[in-house]
Amino acid sequence: QVQLAESGGGLVQAGGSLRLSCAASGRTFSRYSMGWFRQAPGKEREFVAHISWIAGTTYYADSVKGRFTISRDNAKNTLYLQMNSLKPQDTAVYYCAACGFGTICLPKALNGYDYWGQGTQVTVSS
Repeated sequence: QVQLAESGGGLVQAGGSLRLSCAASGRTFSRYSMGWFRQAPGKEREFVAHISWIAGTTYYADSVKGRFTISRDNAKNTLYLQMNSLKPQDTAVYYCAACGFGTICLPKALNGYDYWGQGTQVTVSS
């Protein structure tokens, strides 16, 4: 089992940057693939980015490709999301999630993720 806790959200102007962190408990973090999702008010939770536990392969939603970077530090049990060139439409609660312990999982499938954090608010002003 793994517990996740996001941090690093806040208020930023359009064009600015933020780095989100997701601290994971437990010794098995390195064997989970990890994802970032977001949910804006009145909208469904959507996929943002994913990094596999094997080889660190990354996947991104088209809306964030080229602006966001997902990474992980297994020694620190921490997942990151570097967000650059932020836009007002990036405003949402951002969640990290873990899936596929020791195996693969579908990056964009919400129901494939076993553990979720509590979320951190990101607000981008125009």
